[in-house]
Amino acid sequence: MKAGIGVAGAFGHVAKLVATASLCGALAANAVAAPPAPAAAGGTGAATVEPVYTRARLVSVDKESDGRILVRLKLLPRSKIPFSTLTFVVRDKALLADIPEGAWVKFQARSEDGVNVLTSIHVVEECRRFQPCD
Repeated sequence: MKAGIGVAGAFGHVAKLVATASLCGALAANAVAAPPAPAAAGGTGAATVEPVYTRARLVSVDKESDGRILVRLKLLPRSKIPFSTLTFVVRDKALLADIPEGAWVKFQARSEDGVNVLTSIHVVEECRRFQPCD
């Protein structure tokens, strides 16, 4: 312990560290959170919410013994999500029609009962290094 910091001060630093770690965990969990509720219909000045797509490369598609289809997507570094490869459950296998492994995609996902679920996916051009991407 540093000179001048009492026991109470040391516990204060630990509490700040725990609070920071909890906030980081919450931010990571919200990365695939459910989309915001739609704006009220018919209201004047109601903003329309544009869907947010994340770019990734399709790493693999696996079928589990219980029938679930799992997709592994490697995210671009600029997505600001702490893990580079995430696994998603696919409820509708028609989403993956004509998408080969290794393809660059844009996707949407949400969290349902603590499970990441893929809701939309489509093939896009590869995002080239040092070039603007949409």
